[in-house]
Amino acid sequence: MNFDISFGNLVNIFMIAAGIGVSGLSIVQISKAPIDKRVRKYFIFFLWMVIGYITMHLTRQMLEGNVGTGYTIAIYAVTFVEFFISGLMTLMLSLMILYIAAPGKASKTILVILFVLLGLHSAMLLVSQFTGLYYYFDAENVYHRSGLYIVSNVSPVLMLVQDMYLLIRYRDKFAKRVLVAFWIYLVAPLGAIVAQTLFSEVQFVIFATVGAAVNMFAVITSDLTEKYERQQIDASRIDAELSMATRIQADMLPSIFPAFPNRSDFDVYASMKPAKEVGGDFYDFFFIDENKLGIVIADVSGKGVPAALFMMAAKILVQNYAIMKKSPKEALEATNNQICMSNREEMFVTVWLGVLDLTTGVLTAANAGHEYPIFKTPDGKFELLKDKHGFVIGGMEGAKYREYEVKLEKGSMLFVYTDGVAEAANAESELFGTERLLQALNASDAKTPRTVLDGVHAAVDAFVNGAPQFDDITMLCLKYNGNE
Repeated sequence: MNFDISFGNLVNIFMIAAGIGVSGLSIVQISKAPIDKRVRKYFIFFLWMVIGYITMHLTRQMLEGNVGTGYTIAIYAVTFVEFFISGLMTLMLSLMILYIAAPGKASKTILVILFVLLGLHSAMLLVSQFTGLYYYFDAENVYHRSGLYIVSNVSPVLMLVQDMYLLIRYRDKFAKRVLVAFWIYLVAPLGAIVAQTLFSEVQFVIFATVGAAVNMFAVITSDLTEKYERQQIDASRIDAELSMATRIQADMLPSIFPAFPNRSDFDVYASMKPAKEVGGDFYDFFFIDENKLGIVIADVSGKGVPAALFMMAAKILVQNYAIMKKSPKEALEATNNQICMSNREEMFVTVWLGVLDLTTGVLTAANAGHEYPIFKTPDGKFELLKDKHGFVIGGMEGAKYREYEVKLEKGSMLFVYTDGVAEAANAESELFGTERLLQALNASDAKTPRTVLDGVHAAVDAFVNGAPQFDDITMLCLKYNGNE
């Protein structure tokens, strides 16, 4: 194989080898960068194209001047791949700029134009293979440009013009140093072309393309890495704040059991398992006076911190109005009106509120759109009580609620819960349901409220079998023992 070892070619080989080495190192650096996987794959693919482009250019130079059918076929194939990769690199750059610019509805039109230009570029390269439209090789397999060679750059240049428009039109969407790196990549080859007119043997365009590409990806990768690190710091701060919010919310709910160890006339137990770090469900039980116990369970619309904040406000209002000795009906109406006065987010909460007279066993309750309560007589089974539902709290100012009474005998039990129990779903999206809940209650060891809740939790866990929890699971059980 003959090869030109002139000074110009030796310089070209050095620059190409350096370009391959630098591109390879950039690939290694990017592969370890903490950036989005899809972005990382895109960058690595682009750099492999850069390596392919300059490798094909070097191979063409090495094949030039060697005569023979095999050399002729190889040199035409290598040249086609070189020119095709050049157009594909321009397209990839355009897609990168388009992705960051995000011009909205214009994106589809620009994409169509870009792919049409690439298709036209590829088609004309194929035509040139057989007609010498852009370039040809003489009998000695030496490369020559044809009169229409300049036309071979029309499609890539149009893509670059589109890129320049996007960089100017949407410059505010680019980080300053990223914008500069893009402009360097677009302008550097033009400067190299000017330099090449003075030193025709040296392929400054190859050097400029590789250098500008490596610089562009280094800058973008650095920018994305810094953003990732800031996100990690923010995420750590948010995690810490959520952990604190979880503790605050847990402290807002009664969590020490037995809750009233000096009282033997009743026993109560409750639990909440939020779907997120903080939830929108809440329960409460508190003395209104020495012989009246308030019992609340509620479910706020939505999840997360907003629901938790709304939950705290609703809990405080319900408890305060109940302690002011308003009846369940009056407490819910006052809470609803208070929340409706300043509810710009239009959130709402379902509430079941009961007041148990511990001397008589009479439970007075009202329901604001919550799940039906479940009762068990001393010798009977757990059964739903389909009470009259009122409208949700926060839904409409001036809403009215109905009260009802249930006489609890000694040994009777009350079980209230949120919809996260009945709507717990397994991997097949089948719901646990009210019927399974009743079966779990009646199959549980109903000696104490805690054993009842343990039985239901076990049944729900067995049913969902590890499927993700999408709603808060909150339950409360009370056993009325009566006075000695």
